[in-house]
Amino acid sequence: MQTKHFHIYCNEYQWDELPEDFKDLLNQSSEAQAKAYAPYSNFKVGTAILLEDGTVFTGSNQENVAFPSGICAERVAIFACKAHHPELKIKMIAITAGSEEFDVKTTLAPCGACRQAMLEYEVMQEDSIKLLLKGADRQVIEFLSVADLLPLPFKCDALQNISGINN
Repeated sequence: MQTKHFHIYCNEYQWDELPEDFKDLLNQSSEAQAKAYAPYSNFKVGTAILLEDGTVFTGSNQENVAFPSGICAERVAIFACKAHHPELKIKMIAITAGSEEFDVKTTLAPCGACRQAMLEYEVMQEDSIKLLLKGADRQVIEFLSVADLLPLPFKCDALQNISGINN
């Protein structure tokens, strides 16, 4: 047996320490969060995506009474972004989350499905995507790459060859 260690690199900021472009994108994420449709969980998430040309796409979580039919804010934003601008690289993604019904005391990270979706676009564009996560206490965690959140991603070269991807 061999033991392996995975390292995750991130920077932690307090709000007042943030560069203005981080604050701006996080504020847009908070505006998107306010538009979330979350009548069942009362947990709202907002995402803002900055493209290389300065365009910003936002998304919020959208729930449905048939629970598996809902979709997370991160995937709403990234799928819309790439549907409209597949040729542009994603530079940065800002995510805010919380609830008016209960206290969220930690900085929350994206679910596994969202991590996988974001990582696939990072791999496809062959360039890192910076990720900002804002906590309830206005602490912000910056990851320099989505890959830092998903050290063992689902990848299957054979599946890509069968489906015609990368051909």
